[in-house]
Amino acid sequence: MTESKTVSPLIARLLESPQTFEVTTENFEKTHKMPGVLILFFSEDPVRYKEASDFAVVAGEILRTFSDTHALRLGVLLPEAARLLQPRYGFKRWPAFVLLRDGQYLGAIEGMRSWNKFIDKITRLMNAEPSRPPTIGVTVQQPGNTCH
Repeated sequence: MTESKTVSPLIARLLESPQTFEVTTENFEKTHKMPGVLILFFSEDPVRYKEASDFAVVAGEILRTFSDTHALRLGVLLPEAARLLQPRYGFKRWPAFVLLRDGQYLGAIEGMRSWNKFIDKITRLMNAEPSRPPTIGVTVQQPGNTCH
């Protein structure tokens, strides 16, 4: 693992799964375009965000639940990489899952919810048509021209 801070035991255990790997700023361009369904787990410091540990447990359960029916992989972004790459997907609440199919954005799940709501949302996203991520909007202005 590349991050200098100590990784929570739950995330460390999650990274031991053969379907799971760490996503860094260095390997992101290659790994996010992998074929099949990829769940990116944007983790955060579990001291600052209590739900980060819960998300690690949920991520492992999602892999177990869907691995028989989907070629599913999980990419874990540790907090430093997660913070740097978050603007690409524009979610607002930490931690979050971002789902991709063949490198194309399917949607995001932000914050904790009941297990059934996780399953419903993951199922819907896996069957969704790819779309453009809702990146953070920035107004660009040039003399005589405004773009939103």
